[in-house]
Amino acid sequence: MNEKATYIVMLGPPGAGKGTQAKIIAEELGLVHISTGDLFRENLSKETELGKLAASFMNRGELVPDDVTIAMVEERLSRPDCKKGAVMDGFPRTPAQAEAFDALLEKIGGKVDVVPFIDVPNEVLVERLSGRWMSKAGRVYHALYNPPMVKWIDDIDGTELYQREDDKPETVTHRIEVYYLQTSPLIEYYRETGTLVTIDGTQPIEKVTEDILKAVKA
Repeated sequence: MNEKATYIVMLGPPGAGKGTQAKIIAEELGLVHISTGDLFRENLSKETELGKLAASFMNRGELVPDDVTIAMVEERLSRPDCKKGAVMDGFPRTPAQAEAFDALLEKIGGKVDVVPFIDVPNEVLVERLSGRWMSKAGRVYHALYNPPMVKWIDDIDGTELYQREDDKPETVTHRIEVYYLQTSPLIEYYRETGTLVTIDGTQPIEKVTEDILKAVKA
């Protein structure tokens, strides 16, 4: 008898550690980590039919339609390494995509088993994301986790550190607001299906992993 495949959808705002956890959980459970960003890059670089189709929209500055994204996901899930299931990272993004994903899994005899939502207060997210400072040589520091010995001065060459536009607190705050605006209907969708599990993302990485694994096994 075939072992039932496990499908996990990771949710969480920028800075919550969703990508990190998706990788760890996939490894722990012997599943494939499917990041839609990676999937797009792979199809574009290999110039697959789907990649060319996606590029035709991107080149016109348009959003890639859901059916193209879903076709990429379907092709990826059909590969032998996905037999045990997958951890989805960055997909679905909307209730419409979630419904299409449910239909796709139903076709292959699966379903979304659990949706860990890594919850982190906005002020902590801003602190994590806007703490990054760069040296002109490309070295990366963080105000909290990896500060330079002298404030805002590169340890190696003594030049002044700078902050990229997208790491500035106001830009970071806007990114988080956009995330919640776009994703709250999806959070609601999975809450209604009974698969959403809220995980405290302010805990140490190992503890977050432990809580997600508990939720999967439950």
